[in-house]
Amino acid sequence: MSDRPRIFDDLAGVAGGAFSALAGVREEIGAIVRARVDETLGSLNLVRRDEFEVVREVATRARLAQGELENRISRLEERVSDLEASLTAPPSAPRSGL
Repeated sequence: MSDRPRIFDDLAGVAGGAFSALAGVREEIGAIVRARVDETLGSLNLVRRDEFEVVREVATRARLAQGELENRISRLEERVSDLEASLTAPPSAPRSGL
């Protein structure tokens, strides 16, 4: 009785085959789920994180540049206003005593 009965070998072979089949089914289901998730995310027009970070950096730089340009325009408008005022001001009276 040192030999195992053949039925146990057959059952072990069937069980091993079943585990193999289940592993294959599991992988196939995972691939299908990944494909569906990718398809769904693609249809939602979502932005990837790295693209979002780049656009956010560009927007931040644009806001800073806009602020600097607004300040520059303000200073230039003051200079133009001062120049216009000096051109329209009546000439000063000659100084006496010279």
